[in-house]
This record gives sequence, C-alpha cells and structure tokens, in this order.
Amino acid sequence: MTMHGGRRSQAERDAITVEIGYALCSAVFAAVVVFGAVAGPALLFDLPRGLERTLPVVGAVLAAVLFLGRVVSVLVRFGRSSQPSQPGRTSPDS
Repeated sequence: MTMHGGRRSQAERDAITVEIGYALCSAVFAAVVVFGAVAGPALLFDLPRGLERTLPVVGAVLAAVLFLGRVVSVLVRFGRSSQPSQPGRTSPDS
C-alpha cells in the first residue's frame, strides 16, 4: 500500500523490483571484490599457516558486512527518493 492508501501501480512495483535486483547485484559484486582482495593473497601465495587461515575468514566477514550495508543503503536511498515532495513546494529537480 502506498502512502495515500491505494494500491501500488504496476510501474511502482516494477521500480521496486528493479531496485532490489540492482541492490543485490551490486552488493554481490562489491562483496566478491573485497573477499578476493583480502583472501586472495592467502589462496595465491605461500604464507604462514596462521595468516592463510585468518585472511579468508576476515575476507568473508568483511564481504558479508559490505553486502548487507550495500543492500540496506541502496534500498533506503530508493525509499527516500520515491517519497512525494510536499504540496506547494518546488522540487529541487524541477
């Protein structure tokens, strides 16, 4: 339901679907890049045993935090941008 009590239009539902897809895809990409940057050296090079075990764990934790943060930030930003402007005021985009 929208703010004015009616049902969402097909265009609004499509916009939400596209934004969710964008949030998930961009978050997966960012998480993979961070995981590769942090854990990559442990997988490619001969490092001390402790470091070889620690880097993938740290990379996975950072990737998970980044994934969640990216999804939340994209969806919150979308939610704020889709709010109607106040009646009688000029929108900054006009």
